[in-house]
Amino acid sequence: MIDRNGYRSNVGIILLNSKNEVFWGKRIKQDSWQFPQGGIKPGESPEQAMYRELTEEVGLHPWHVEIIGRTRHWLRYEVPDQWIRRDWRGNYKGQKQIWYLLRLVGRDCDVSLRTSVRPEFDAWRWNQYWVELESVVEFKRQVYRQALTELARLLNRPLPPFGGDNNNGRSGYDAREQIASAPAKQGDQQ
Repeated sequence: MIDRNGYRSNVGIILLNSKNEVFWGKRIKQDSWQFPQGGIKPGESPEQAMYRELTEEVGLHPWHVEIIGRTRHWLRYEVPDQWIRRDWRGNYKGQKQIWYLLRLVGRDCDVSLRTSVRPEFDAWRWNQYWVELESVVEFKRQVYRQALTELARLLNRPLPPFGGDNNNGRSGYDAREQIASAPAKQGDQQ
């Protein structure tokens, strides 16, 4: 599902435990860590895709989690040309994502990285909500910041002093500026 602007519809998942630590999965046979995410199939709602991806990538089912909230609108990132599949080049720019904040109501032992024929992750861990994003592939870092920042309002936690890596050339860049200045949109259709 690539839209007319070249963005593939996708969902991202920020999974919390009871201590408000977040789930990080280590990409299989790589040194990068990320949140569960995946594409929305034709006919699926973002919520349906989120539950499917949660089961495929982490082995959790709807009864293992509760939805705390989601981003108000699509967050986008562009994928560098060298990362784009050859058959998608020319009409694919990147991903547009709805991010969900979930709370694990099951147990850690309910997590299973081997429920899919093609596992995404070969290890997982819990980390603080605000953690440096160096282990995330560079072109996704900004959208991670945006999702974490927007959804932090649901945790009653202070915002971190962002800056440093991937700041789009702006000294002291703060993702909160973009969230605060983004116009509110009705619905998810784009």
